[in-house]
Amino acid sequence: MSPRQLTPFIAFDGIPFSLGVAELIAEQGLPLRCRRNAAALNEYDYGHGVFRFQDGGRLEEITRRTPALQIASAVVPFAALEGFIRSHDGDAFERAGFVVSPRYGLAFVPEEPDWVTALARHCIPTWRAL
Repeated sequence: MSPRQLTPFIAFDGIPFSLGVAELIAEQGLPLRCRRNAAALNEYDYGHGVFRFQDGGRLEEITRRTPALQIASAVVPFAALEGFIRSHDGDAFERAGFVVSPRYGLAFVPEEPDWVTALARHCIPTWRAL
């Protein structure tokens, strides 16, 4: 599998943060599961990825399996992602077991399987406040 590409705050794996719920369903079909999570976001779970939206339809987070991540010209295997973030983002922090990178707009649990969550820019303060 080729690496998933991240353009911080713009797109993850070719999926733009400008995507709306109707466009998601038109492109991906109906999700396997749809629920409201504890953060009051509406989750559309397709198995291969989870998309979280505000009630108003704004896309907040995209979570995908990511064995390797391409950020600019760097390709980083998931196993090396924590080290990469810590050495390239001096503002990185930990919340609820997640490493959060404000510079790259992503969150992940290093000890878990290779799920990476790309964040909309306005989500970073919410993660800091956890």
